[in-house]
Amino acid sequence: MGKIKDQKYDRAMDISVLLVEDDATIRNGIAYLIDNTDGFNVIGKYSSYNESAKHLIRLSPDVILLDIELPGINGIDAILEIRKKLPTSRIIILTVYDNEQTIFRAFSNGASGYLTKNMPGSKITDAILEVINGGAPMSPGIAKLVIQSFQKNLDSPLTKRETEVLENIATGKGRTKIANDLFIDLETVKTHIKNIYLKLNVNTKEEALRIAKKNKFI
Repeated sequence: MGKIKDQKYDRAMDISVLLVEDDATIRNGIAYLIDNTDGFNVIGKYSSYNESAKHLIRLSPDVILLDIELPGINGIDAILEIRKKLPTSRIIILTVYDNEQTIFRAFSNGASGYLTKNMPGSKITDAILEVINGGAPMSPGIAKLVIQSFQKNLDSPLTKRETEVLENIATGKGRTKIANDLFIDLETVKTHIKNIYLKLNVNTKEEALRIAKKNKFI
């Protein structure tokens, strides 16, 4: 099968990539795209971190593309495990999750990049090259969230988790969806909302959002 690009590379010099994605269609599609682009070599693809773990040291990929919502150990926690085994491998999160807390947990745990799955396929290989060259590739929406986080009012009375819950409310998500996206239970979400109302001295989400936006708490 011919390569997508015309320029030829020595396969020994290819960037080795490992995929951890539980959706077989997405996993195989991304693998096909990467493996048929000159300069890249998919050396493993797995449906979970648990499945990939026993092969990581042997394969020692340059870059790992890692989903978050995985069976067994989720992607955020898997970053820590991978860093222990392969401290020099770069990890790029590739997920549908774009909430602030998840993004910052990923980077805090040692991810080198964060992409959302709605990115054009060609941008994935661009991101792999960028991370190899020392960059921190992010989807445009993710970069915007990161920038906005530095523009927030540092005197906010809300905790980081309360801020994140309120930001999710602002996007129209219900309590159950927020709980699932933040990997917390529904009762914890309800407690955070109660605390937000108390701290902002409001009784409705509309009032909470109005005050939070006015004061740059979100």
